[in-house]
Amino acid sequence: MTLWGASLYSWGMDTNNNETEELELKQLEARVEELIQTCAVLKDENHSLRQHQDNLVSERSKLIEKTETARIRVEAMINRLKAMESNHE
Repeated sequence: MTLWGASLYSWGMDTNNNETEELELKQLEARVEELIQTCAVLKDENHSLRQHQDNLVSERSKLIEKTETARIRVEAMINRLKAMESNHE
């Protein structure tokens, strides 16, 4: 191969390498963009799940409080009934 032929061959390989690198770079950019979008979606979902969890914790606390109030009232009624029963004997 002549010097001129080698130069053209080398230039053709450089062009091919540049095109391959450009394609790889574009694929990498697309993947990074996809990951950025996935992170944004996951961040929103995480925020939503945390809010839902906070609501459930609050609701649970209210239910525990209502259950305790009901237990106290039932115990008071039972004690009143026992007292009434004792008075009638």
